[in-house]
Amino acid sequence: MTEPRLDLQGRTILVVEDEYLLASELARELKRNGATVLGPVASVEKASAALAERRPDGAVIDINLRSIPVFSFADELVAAKVPFVFATGYDARLLPARFLGVPCHEKPAALGQLLSTLARMMPRPAPASS
Repeated sequence: MTEPRLDLQGRTILVVEDEYLLASELARELKRNGATVLGPVASVEKASAALAERRPDGAVIDINLRSIPVFSFADELVAAKVPFVFATGYDARLLPARFLGVPCHEKPAALGQLLSTLARMMPRPAPASS
């Protein structure tokens, strides 16, 4: 059954994921729903560089990238006021206390649910002026 389409038109979403197939599937689904995708990137350093280059409207980030936790990058997203969701194979109870309010979808996550959560977190884009 095909997931209903979300309206992500005009939104730029940063994908931070080190599993190639999952990153590709997530990027494809974001594009199918009208989003522009930054990445996917597979390291904290590349994620920080992408954020410095262009502020996304939202982000989907894996908690662990090649055995390196992403919490320092998540702090950057919080400071930049970029809404994000965690996508992880780890138990959400392992999140540091400062991230307990951040939505966490366990892998393999239903992409439709993950993207719906992210879409609800982002403010609606301003209508184009005529």
